[in-house]
Amino acid sequence: MGKLVVLCVVVVAFSALIGDRILRLRKRALADRLLEQNHLPNCRLIKGLEYGSEDVTILPNGQAIISTGLKWPGLPSYSDDPGKIFVLDLEDERLKPVEMRIARGFDIDSFNPHGISIYTDENDDSKNLFVVNHPDGKSQVEIFQFIEEENSIVHLKTVQHELLHSVNDIVAVGPESFYATNDHYFSNGVLKQLEMLLLQTWCTVVYYSPEEVKVVADAFYSGNGINISPDNKFIYVSDILDHTVHVLEIQENNNLTKVKSVAVGSLCDNVEVDPGTGDLWLGCHPNVWKLIMSDPQDPPGSEVIQIQNIHSEKPIVTQVYADDGGVIQGSSVASPYKGKLLIGSVYQKALCCDLK
Repeated sequence: MGKLVVLCVVVVAFSALIGDRILRLRKRALADRLLEQNHLPNCRLIKGLEYGSEDVTILPNGQAIISTGLKWPGLPSYSDDPGKIFVLDLEDERLKPVEMRIARGFDIDSFNPHGISIYTDENDDSKNLFVVNHPDGKSQVEIFQFIEEENSIVHLKTVQHELLHSVNDIVAVGPESFYATNDHYFSNGVLKQLEMLLLQTWCTVVYYSPEEVKVVADAFYSGNGINISPDNKFIYVSDILDHTVHVLEIQENNNLTKVKSVAVGSLCDNVEVDPGTGDLWLGCHPNVWKLIMSDPQDPPGSEVIQIQNIHSEKPIVTQVYADDGGVIQGSSVASPYKGKLLIGSVYQKALCCDLK
């Protein structure tokens, strides 16, 4: 009888702990947030990008590189096809995406692209495309040569390392060098779910080069989007569960030193930086609980946040776009180009709007 009582006490205590953690997770996920519509003018859904546009990077000539078809545990997937990379010419009014051809020698069938980044060599203008890839649930980075005139990419290298165990996003800083965020501490699927309940600041930013691989920043709930300032002096990291964007200064040894954090009031995913103004543009999940639940009758909404003057004492944080899921669901990225805003999503559509 005594053992039964002890067991009952343990079960009740454990249930209470789990219940408390779920409530905390719901709070972090902004599960009770009500979203007011805030649409932009002249919005067009991009035909041909129906299975996600998880990350976007735009070249100076208006060529938008887009990763699509991400398959992520716990989120919907509406196509069994491998992931793809598209290019979209924002100077062309037709806004017609073209699938990039991947040269032979790369395993296309298991391609599952996530975050992307472009590095342009100042000496010869050659471009390397970095892609976070999750083939069969693994975590690795692919480096391709981008042949712009042919809309094709040639695989150069696969990067795998024990420190790159759960990569979400990446920013290239050299022909083979990059900073990357880990969005989980554990690599095991079951432990990842447990980690979400624990809500510990265990996630990291990793610097990789062929000569050196190391953790350069830590203490994130979930390291997500990452990008670099136009002057190449600062790294920006969005911590999705902390509702903040962190500003980190690059040191001579490539380590990162925290400068400040900016609250954004949403669960921001990828970070894009306007090369002219230095403004940050964030694709956000206003209520990520709905993204997790994936209820067709109550879809996850979308939100775009702009941060101006992030290095000043009073950065300006502005909601530029918001939708309750009727137009676009689960926005993960937003990137401006000449008065237009390209908004991508984790698994659904892409939207192009005029900025007010």
